[in-house]
Amino acid sequence: MPVDVKHRPWWLEPGLEEKAGLDARKGLSTAEAKSRLACFGPNLLRETREKPLPLQFIARFRNPLIIILLAASTVSALTGDTSSFFIISFMVLLSVTLDFVQEYRANESVKKLRRSVSLRAMVVRDDKPLELPVSEIVPGDVVLLFAGDLVPGDGFVLESRDFFVNQALLTGEPYPVEKRPGLLPESATGLEDASNAVFMGTSVISGSARITVVNTGSRTAIGAIADSLSRPAAPTSFELGIHRFGALIMRLTILMVMFVLLTNVFFHKPWLESFLFAVALAVGLTPELLPMIISVTLSRGALRMARMQIIVRRLSAIQDLGSMDVLCTDKTGTLTEAKICLAKHVDVNGCSSNRVLELAYLNSFFETGMRSPLDQAILDHQHIEVGTWRKIDEVPFDFERRRISVLIDNGTKRWLVVKGAPDEILRLCSHYEADGESAKCSMNEAAMEEIHKQYRALEEEGSRVLGIAWREVSPDHFHELVRDETNLILAGFAAFLDPPKASAASALAALAHAGVAIKIVTGDSDLVTRYICKELKIEVNGLLTGKDIAELDDNALQARVESANIFCRVNPIQKERVIRALKARNHVVGYLGDGINDAPSLHTADVGLSVDSAVDVAREAADMILLKHDLHALYLAVMEGRRTLGNIMKYIMMGTSSNFGNMFSMAGAALFLPFLPMLPTQILLNNILYDISEVPIPLDKVDAWEMRHPHVLDLDLIRNFMLVLGPISSLFDFIIFYIMLVVLDAGEKLFQTGWFVESLCTQVLVIFVIRTRGNPLVSTAHPILVVTSLTIIAVAALLPVTPIGAYFGFVPPPIEFYLILGTMVVFYLMVAELAKQGFYRWAGQVDQKKKRARDIVG
Repeated sequence: MPVDVKHRPWWLEPGLEEKAGLDARKGLSTAEAKSRLACFGPNLLRETREKPLPLQFIARFRNPLIIILLAASTVSALTGDTSSFFIISFMVLLSVTLDFVQEYRANESVKKLRRSVSLRAMVVRDDKPLELPVSEIVPGDVVLLFAGDLVPGDGFVLESRDFFVNQALLTGEPYPVEKRPGLLPESATGLEDASNAVFMGTSVISGSARITVVNTGSRTAIGAIADSLSRPAAPTSFELGIHRFGALIMRLTILMVMFVLLTNVFFHKPWLESFLFAVALAVGLTPELLPMIISVTLSRGALRMARMQIIVRRLSAIQDLGSMDVLCTDKTGTLTEAKICLAKHVDVNGCSSNRVLELAYLNSFFETGMRSPLDQAILDHQHIEVGTWRKIDEVPFDFERRRISVLIDNGTKRWLVVKGAPDEILRLCSHYEADGESAKCSMNEAAMEEIHKQYRALEEEGSRVLGIAWREVSPDHFHELVRDETNLILAGFAAFLDPPKASAASALAALAHAGVAIKIVTGDSDLVTRYICKELKIEVNGLLTGKDIAELDDNALQARVESANIFCRVNPIQKERVIRALKARNHVVGYLGDGINDAPSLHTADVGLSVDSAVDVAREAADMILLKHDLHALYLAVMEGRRTLGNIMKYIMMGTSSNFGNMFSMAGAALFLPFLPMLPTQILLNNILYDISEVPIPLDKVDAWEMRHPHVLDLDLIRNFMLVLGPISSLFDFIIFYIMLVVLDAGEKLFQTGWFVESLCTQVLVIFVIRTRGNPLVSTAHPILVVTSLTIIAVAALLPVTPIGAYFGFVPPPIEFYLILGTMVVFYLMVAELAKQGFYRWAGQVDQKKKRARDIVG
């Protein structure tokens, strides 16, 4: 991919190190780095400069309904009604302030959590390596890179050892490319030709390097195309559902407001007052509190998860976690302790062999690619003097070959030493050692079968097995290629133990009991995985290997993933295919992994989970980071996700039923009343008081019944609930209308006062009915929600009899009104409870029918 540049690319310039004015060994001094940070700015693709708080607050007034309302109230003031102007302005200011303060506090808390798991890089400063946030890296910094790291800036390579980088993000190249120091020909003007340079955002696949940063932030290659690369992520099902819900309510609101406005004009009611009433009605019926409720609820969920040692990087992932019904997990380090030890090193006969240990040690010692825990276990097992052996070349590990080979020489002999998955190593061997280096036997079919039994027996014991092979090459063999990994001599096997985590069995059982299916997706063999499943008490219902998956098309795989819960010998692409297949079956899928090979799956899953010790590419792809390597924390996080989603659903159910009922009531009142059923200021006051009563919803607990199984945002359920509860609310409004007009012979002001009090009391108290599917007397609400709601009821009932009530157009109702209201409210809540219970029984029967239909189709 050629780069459109007016001048010669920087990676073609000679003497880059000298021009940078630095010592590649010592790096920058702290003082110089600070100066350069001030000059070049933070190493961010977009330096987000937040607006001052006053400007952020003012931006909240950009809501079209708020602007229209303030403009109309200003016109009202110019015509002499200044009291309405001041009251409306105060109500708008109070509503906006409530929303702004709640959301700002929640967002600030989440920002602090995200910063705690921000990417860091190993930088040389003052001749010492230290870890710094990537945002603090400046041009001229010397950075040390290793397998799994993300490159923190554009730079040239000073030193490298088998250094391979995946730069498909910029060039589209499907395979990693090797980077090494040195000048390039003048024709190397494209990024794909820059073999002496690395670029921000690319990932290190294997090897290590020392680089000098040339460009940071927006001046990097990725910064130049950041807009095209950083398109907004596709909205989740939850976000789409929220958007559709808001659009539905908005359309109904606009239709109803237009109907009420035209009706008032038709009956020759004052046009300005009617317009103010219509706009205030729109503000009251619009679910303007929904974004704040969602933001605050998710933020509180993130804070609670932080106390569980889980950092949330994407807030909406909390509800995805609550909806998750399938958890795919890697095995090593997630289900096991990741404290790997070398248990055995045996020859093909199963006898302990120092020869096998020596070859394995030489391979691991000289390997500079992606160093695995198995390598460390070999090196820690026993120190072996490498003597005069030195490395000539290396072919790094990759997940397709599943092996690593090093070419070594001791002055008299040159060997190619290979270790990797036993089946891959056996496939490449033409001979095996019968008794040490000198005795070599041909690999016939009978020997292959016996050797196969040998390493399978080790796997049945729960050991992870590597095959160790070698061959001698000619002294003039200087470069190692994949095609050289043939005609090998099998020396034997290294067997490793990685015991299951003590807490894993109970945590997985708890997740399964909570309705989360566990599927293990691993590169290990089926025998090792079966052993781990036995230890963890996981029943193996079905097993697919990487070979099986390769032979299945997407439709066939979708049919098989439902029944299989173990996927073995899979590469990163196959892991991702399994997740896509599960998502295609309408599952909400989580993935837990920590390696380079897990990054695609973490990105594809509905919610990606990793650990703080994971490689950069895995942590960057994850939505949540576990600081505590304990699956019980994940179980608690799932419960928190369900609690968060449950509280968001409460507000949606309340908002839909209340708004839909109010729309019906307004339409009916507009048809037969000779005056406005409520003044614009009264509607706004009603709205702000109702909003205040709902602010504590994020604190509320969720019933144990709803925590037992995963749930998703069900728009059909919400719509049907609205169609059942909304008309009931309107029916009681009409009964109050009749009582006010006929029984109490109410005039305009008394009618408006009575409906204001009744409307607020029923809207607020029905919260306690809707917030639970069970008995509201048994399922107790959070004390703050109870106190806030009862306080709002008291304010609504007492306001008309206070001097302040007169400013809103209220008059003191007769005592009979309060007696009638009390009786009506109790009766309304009883009917609402009966309707709710009947609705959920019916909804449960519908769900069972749908589930049976899905099972038949599946």
